[in-house]
Amino acid sequence: MRTKAKKISLVACLFLFLFVVIGNALHLNPAGAFLAAATGTPLLIYVFNRRPATTTMNGKVLRSTACTDGRDQEHGDRPAGWEDQSVSRQ
Repeated sequence: MRTKAKKISLVACLFLFLFVVIGNALHLNPAGAFLAAATGTPLLIYVFNRRPATTTMNGKVLRSTACTDGRDQEHGDRPAGWEDQSVSRQ
């Protein structure tokens, strides 16, 4: 119950933030600012929830440590796939 209330309050704060910032920055009338905030809020929530996550055995969600190119961040001293090949410049 507490987590749900926290998520709802964060969405409401994001909506109000977008309502004020977008409305003032673009000099919109109240209806236009409301429409912009109403469409921007779900878009931002979707973008931030798209980050990769892994689930552990006990159900907790942990952020992935893999880079976008497939390398493992924990072993930063290992060369990437292209680094172990010789490259010649002309």
